[in-house]
Amino acid sequence: MFDITILGSGTSTGVPLIGCDCPVCISIDPKDNRLRTSIKIESATTTVVIDTTPDFRYQMLRTKTTVLDAVVFTHPHRDHYAGLDDIRPFNFFANKPMHIYANEITQVAIKRDFYYAFEPTKDAGLPEMELHTIDTAPFLIGDIPFIPIKVMHRELPVLGFRIGDFTYITDANYIAPEEQEKIKGSKVLILNALRREPHPTHFTVEQALAMVESLAVPEAYFIHFSHQIGLHNEVEAQMPKGVKLAYDGMTFSIV
Repeated sequence: MFDITILGSGTSTGVPLIGCDCPVCISIDPKDNRLRTSIKIESATTTVVIDTTPDFRYQMLRTKTTVLDAVVFTHPHRDHYAGLDDIRPFNFFANKPMHIYANEITQVAIKRDFYYAFEPTKDAGLPEMELHTIDTAPFLIGDIPFIPIKVMHRELPVLGFRIGDFTYITDANYIAPEEQEKIKGSKVLILNALRREPHPTHFTVEQALAMVESLAVPEAYFIHFSHQIGLHNEVEAQMPKGVKLAYDGMTFSIV
């Protein structure tokens, strides 16, 4: 069994958006307050986070996460990896490097932005990482199996993941038929749905709904919302059976 926690469900700017006074950004409903998109996966023996957003430190604190075995990255956009420096407390308390799973293009961005973690000689207290290169081959972290799913974020390849009967996909606007086959049979799907209006790099709500229907997944949660999505409760009430909007702090289990 795997326990899934939504650490953040917002787009790259987060919600509320700085300086905005739209109904979503001034809403007092906690479900309308969204940190940048990330999830935590826990088994009986292993804890993994997918992506370290700029909100990573706060996400770990508010979910009381004290043990983390590895971080898996989807792609090299800063809203998905900028918080990586904050793995340092896990280094301190576990007294070992953090296992980092990323494809080659994401590793280039990590080594560029966190260059100080990879220098031959460095001061104490800097982040410690052990890099693992992933691509399309399945891999295992502890007792959690990952099957990479290649999706497209306009021209940028992004990795989604199937983990048992659960599939996680963020930052996509196209999934090739052969990659869709890897998703079919999932009991639960998390999929990005930025807003109602067309967008060049993300699925819209309608496109995400069409994908869920095509894949015949019985339970789906949408994520990576802009403030343009509308109020959580109003939008979720319009969703068909089996489809809900994810929100920060939401948890569920996959048997």
